[in-house]
Parts: sequence; structure tokens; C-alpha cells
Amino acid sequence: MSTAVTLNASQQTLSRASAWARRAPLLPALIFMIIVTQLPFVATLVISFVRWNALYPNDIGFGWFTNYIAVFTDAAMLKSVLTTVILTVAVVLVSLVLGLVIAMLLDRAFWGRGFVRTIMIAPFLIVPVAAALMWKHAILNPSYGLLNGTLTWIWGLFGHASSAPQPDWISSQPLGAIIAALVWQWTPFMMLILLAGLQGRPLDVIEAARIDGADEWQIFRHMTLPHLRQYLELAALLGCIYLVQNFDAVFTITSGGLGTANLPYTIYQTFFEAHDYGQASAAGVVVVIGSMIVATFVLRTVSSLLKEEKR
Repeated sequence: MSTAVTLNASQQTLSRASAWARRAPLLPALIFMIIVTQLPFVATLVISFVRWNALYPNDIGFGWFTNYIAVFTDAAMLKSVLTTVILTVAVVLVSLVLGLVIAMLLDRAFWGRGFVRTIMIAPFLIVPVAAALMWKHAILNPSYGLLNGTLTWIWGLFGHASSAPQPDWISSQPLGAIIAALVWQWTPFMMLILLAGLQGRPLDVIEAARIDGADEWQIFRHMTLPHLRQYLELAALLGCIYLVQNFDAVFTITSGGLGTANLPYTIYQTFFEAHDYGQASAAGVVVVIGSMIVATFVLRTVSSLLKEEKR
């Protein structure tokens, strides 16, 4: 009996050793990830409970939930939350609709489809700051921007170039300018996910529906959309995670002015301009928790997609 127990224990020891041997190459990456991501978050979490404003160096101390109460009662912070919600929902919805339309077009066979797909992905690969600068100066600038230049050209066709409207788009529609820039950049991302979903449709069932007399709208409404439901959810949730944290477009196009300051930009102002490190950390923790909640839904959606693929 004791011999069997000894053998069993030695086998368990060997299996544990082999398991650790397989995991050992991953340990440096895991340690690096903990140092880069988790330690700063723990530090932010600790600071969020500290009453710490660099403008008042003699008034630093543990404040419990004072900073969190300030986050949820500060008028500027609450307005930035509303702006963040409007910005995120608008960009995600418009990008999803445009991405679905483009994906449906690119799912059809035509000459040069591969090249067109590559071109359509390009906006998503541009550095966010560069994309925002391009929209601010090359497209929306009232003096030499492409949009006003197009208006001048159209009015010129009728001999009224001098009277063409030349609106200052950023001043008159600041939030709309940011939404347009983000939609342009995020539509290819939505298109890629939805195109992958379209290519997984059961084509034999669709062909059978056509033979039975179903038109394109009926096929789209009753077959394509239900099939794409989880892909639409995945694209929307991923878009929400990234767009809630968007800072580049707001900072570059409007510098948070004209009512466009979203939550990340307000956190930046609180930290670097107001020097209220405690409140900025508390707001950052709130954003992280919100992103984690959305990420949970993303993981569930991905898990359900993988289960369907296995079937």
C-alpha cells in the first residue's frame, strides 16, 4: 500500500514538474505584463483613495471615497460622461451600418476585389493622431479643406463659386467633426468582422431560398441578419471598449473645447492641468471597471461564436 502511495506521489511530482517546465518559457512575458499593466493599476487604485492635489501640498491624506463621490457629483465630469456616451454610441452605430453595407458589397465577386478590400482597411491602420490631423486640416479646414473646396467646385459649376458656403465645420459642429473622423477610421474595423461573418453563411441554404422565390431583402432580413447577430454584437462591444477610451481625436481636433471633452480628456485635464491626482485616478478606475464590464460581454460573445464554429 505504501509503495503504491509513494509511486502515486512521485507521478504527481513529475506531472507538476513537467507542467512547470512547459510554463517556464511564458514566465518572463507574464512577469513583464504584470509589471507593465497590473502594478500601475494597483498604484492608481491606491492613489484614488488619497486626497492628493499638487496645488495643495499640505493637504494630502487618506480620503476614503471622497474622490469617487467627487467623480459622480462633479458637473464637468458628469457632462464628459454624457459626451462619451453620445460619442461612443453615434460612432458605433454609424460605423456598424456603413461597415455592414460595405461588407455586403465586398462579399460579392468582382474583378479587383482583393485590392479594394486592402484599400478599405487602410483607414483603420493609420495612426489615430495622424487621422485626426488629416480631418482637422486637410478635410474640415474652412480655408483650404477638401470639404469646403468641394462646395466651391459644385457652386462653380453653376457660375457662383464666389458665393459658395464656407462653414467652419469644427466650430459649428465640433462633436460632429470628431464623430466623422472616428467613423471614417472605425468603419473598416466593423467591415472586417462583418465580412468574416458573411463568408461563414450557409450558401446552400441561401440558394435554396432563392429557388423557393425569396427575394434579396427577404434573404437579408430573415437569414443574413440573424446569422450576423453575434458578429454585430462583437463588433459593437469591441468598438465600445476602444471608443470609450478615445483621447486622440478629441485632443487633436477640438482640444476638448466647445463641449467635446469626453471622459478620457477630462481625466487628462484633472491630472495634468488641475493637478488633482486623486480624483483623476478615481475617474480612471471607473473607466477601467466600465471597460471590464463591456469586455466580459465581449468574451461571452466570442465564446458563443467559437462554440458555434465547433458545431
